[in-house]
Amino acid sequence: MPRDTEAVAEQVFAALADPTRRAILAELASAGPATATELADRLPITRQAIAKHLALLTDAGLVTAEPGERRRVRYQVHSAPMRVAQQFLAVLARDWDTSLDALSGHLDEKEQQ
Repeated sequence: MPRDTEAVAEQVFAALADPTRRAILAELASAGPATATELADRLPITRQAIAKHLALLTDAGLVTAEPGERRRVRYQVHSAPMRVAQQFLAVLARDWDTSLDALSGHLDEKEQQ
């Protein structure tokens, strides 16, 4: 697994570890692009806290910031890093499945003896 894939997955997992950031992502995914102020109106979080979480989500590549009218920045979900994290998990799951299948086969052999 390439190191850059692991680094992207690590950033995604760190960003998703916080329930507030998950709520922000869910809101953007369901309602579409929004400003920090609009998100603060919809969620029980201050605009300043939203801005800090959006900065981390932007650093992780999970949201993109696009300039809007009157210098307002709108944020929208960017799913590419999430797909990288999913691929990372799929590789781990495949490795575990292989190991668990081998263990199961070994135990079945022992049971039949």
